Amino acid sequence: MKTILYIEDNDQNFYLVSFILGTKGHEVIRARDGREGIDLAVAMRPDLILLDIQLPVMDGYATARELTKCPGPAGTPIVALTSYAMAGDREKALAAGCTGYIEKPINPKTFTEQIEDYLTAGTAGRHD
Repeated sequence: MKTILYIEDNDQNFYLVSFILGTKGHEVIRARDGREGIDLAVAMRPDLILLDIQLPVMDGYATARELTKCPGPAGTPIVALTSYAMAGDREKALAAGCTGYIEKPINPKTFTEQIEDYLTAGTAGRHD
């Protein structure tokens, strides 16, 4: 079982992702804003961070930049999971420190495969 931190303020989005990943045996922990997400990432050291971009308190771009500076979660893969799908949004998320980008709405059939790929890549690169 892997621990996934999902920084998401929308209840429906959180419950859908949590349900899908829970059926695969993963534990999904929620933060409702960027600041809470950073605090939880430092305390928990999750295996993967899923990050919405449009968040209260601190947007996803600022959150990603901050997460890459924190000693605990700095090596943790951060995947932007967002409805921001305009030209340049993917690049902006990657430039902020995200390792991946998945557009909402998610496709449940391919979503778990994408997440497994990020978890595998993240585990291979960690030296805890």
